[in-house]
Order: sequence, then structure tokens, then C-alpha cells
Amino acid sequence: MKRKALLCAVLVLLSACDAPPAPPESFAGLGSDAADFAQVVPGKVFSFPEDHGPHAGFRIEWWYVTANLKDAQGNAFGVQWTLFRNALKAGPSQAGWQDSTIWLGHAAVTSATHHYAAERYARGGVGQAGAQAAPFDAWIDDWRFSTRPGAVSPLADLQLKASAAQFAYDLHLTSSRPLVLQGENGYSRKSDQGQASYYYSQPFFSAEGSLSIDGKTYQVSGPAWLDREWSSQPLSASQTGWDWFSLHLDRGEQLMLFRVRQTDGRSYLTGTWIDREGHTQTLHNADIQLAPVRTTAIDGRSIPTRWSLKIPGKQLDITTEAVNPNAWMNLSIPYWEGPVRFEGGVGYLEMTGY
Repeated sequence: MKRKALLCAVLVLLSACDAPPAPPESFAGLGSDAADFAQVVPGKVFSFPEDHGPHAGFRIEWWYVTANLKDAQGNAFGVQWTLFRNALKAGPSQAGWQDSTIWLGHAAVTSATHHYAAERYARGGVGQAGAQAAPFDAWIDDWRFSTRPGAVSPLADLQLKASAAQFAYDLHLTSSRPLVLQGENGYSRKSDQGQASYYYSQPFFSAEGSLSIDGKTYQVSGPAWLDREWSSQPLSASQTGWDWFSLHLDRGEQLMLFRVRQTDGRSYLTGTWIDREGHTQTLHNADIQLAPVRTTAIDGRSIPTRWSLKIPGKQLDITTEAVNPNAWMNLSIPYWEGPVRFEGGVGYLEMTGY
């Protein structure tokens, strides 16, 4: 699902209001009413490259990249880059400073011993941040995710860059594989009450380039994953947070799954199994056995950083382990996000609402 995109988005949204709204019931206010915005409904026909760009009628969307990287010595690293677009009100955008769009960027680097995260804000309409479909480009200040000149297709050959006080990365991402529509042909349900997003991924990226932490630079490479989602009300009022996995299996398959937690103790659990050729199968609650098996105390919270995951129908029985259990994104709205590993592969985990 991605997920966290929303958390900080809402903080910016709320801070821009003249009068303080009532506290939201759902996580980060993502279950609040969005009747004035465009609605997510089944049956959308995706169009590329147009859908790589922004969707002005919807309240929130994001461009989200994670990468599981190693250097020549086998040291593991994780990289995350996200750009969020948040509409403060429904209706057409205005020019210049009258534009009612807020942009938010998150970037992070994780190693076994360090985790650094940074965020940036921008107002729409003045060029400081934005996104476009062709040539594909998404940016906030000098953080950028864009198609390289001469690329055959917008998402086949890209450059990903971000930097902050204690880290930087500059990665080249390539893929010749098809995009993946999540859920029901891109209609991704988030609850039994009908909340949903439009959601597609490119889970077959290969990344290589440079990564710096505390002034030391490494040459790294590994698999990367892009998620694109947009919605206006992705959660119900009773949903408190989520646990989201994107996994690269050494045997060639990819797996996305998420669990959205509810106030009554139940969860909405679903996922997508992606074979080597990019064909998909939707996984339902009965297909997945997911449970935390160990927690880490972080900032006064108990965060599950080791998980048991079984999908009997796919002969998958693994335990995911955080590369760095302390991968806490201590930003405007804090959450956990970092690389994970397991026997037979690597991936990323995001957890919100703890």
C-alpha cells in the first residue's frame, strides 16, 4: 500500500488550516471524509505514461522507491525515497502561490549500525517541487527521481538522488520488465468498507551507484522497488495503522503484502504474488499467515522487527529480520521503515501507528 506517504501529508494539511480540526479517528486522519475529491472505483483503465504523473482530482498520492543494496564486501544497506502530493482542497489548481497543493519529501539511508532520515516541504505552483509524466520527473528541491535522457520508456532507465547532512545517494535504476497492477487490476482495497487506492508497482528494478553515510562513500548495487498510489480516502475511520512488506525472493518471484490494523483488534490482510515474468495473483487473508515474533523498544514504543510469514500455497515459510531494528523515521509523524532480510531474499518493511 504505501503507506506512510500519508502520515506527514496530513500533518502538513492540518497545519495549513485556519481553524484546528477535531482529532482524527483513523491513523493520521486518512479515514476522514473526502466527498469533495475524486473517488477510487473499480474498473479504471490505466494509461501510461500519463498515470506516471500527478492526478489533480485526488487528495493524496505518492512516488515511492526502496532499494536493498550491498557493497563489494557484502555490507547491507537500504535506501528510501518518497515524494507525496497533498491537495488542501478539491478543485482545479491555481497558479503560483495560490496553488493549494503541498508537496512532502522523505529520504532515508539504513545500514546495520546507522539510520538517517530527512524530510522536506514545498508549496505547489512555484516550481520548488512537482511531478510530470513525460519525460518522467518527480522532484523536491534537489531530491530527484527522473528518466535519464535517451531512455526507451519513462520507467526503464532512471536516476534517483537525495542528500542530507549525514547521508547522500545517487543511484541508476533500470528495468526491462512490465509494470505490476496491484489488487484487482490496479484497484487496491484497504478495508471491507470499501476504502481503496489506485496502485501499481515496478518491483523489478536493478539499482547501482554511490551511497554515503557520515562522509564515507560506498559503491552499491541491488534490487529496487517503485510504488505508485493515489487516493482520496484510503482508510476507514477505525483503521489505526499498517504493516507493509515488499519482498524480493532469490528464486525470482516478488511479493507485496500489507496488514491494516483496526481498533477492534482485527486486521485487513491482502497481498500480491508476482512470478518471474510479472504475472500476478491476488492473495487474500486465508492465503497468508503473518505474525510478529519479536519486538524492539524504540522511543517508548514496542515495534515488531521480526516477523513470521507463511504462504502455504506458494511454499513460502520465512522469518523476516530487520537489517537495523532501530530504523525509526523520527520525522513530523514518526514511523518505522527499513530493509529486512530472510533466508532466500531481501525486502523492505514499513510500520505505522505504533
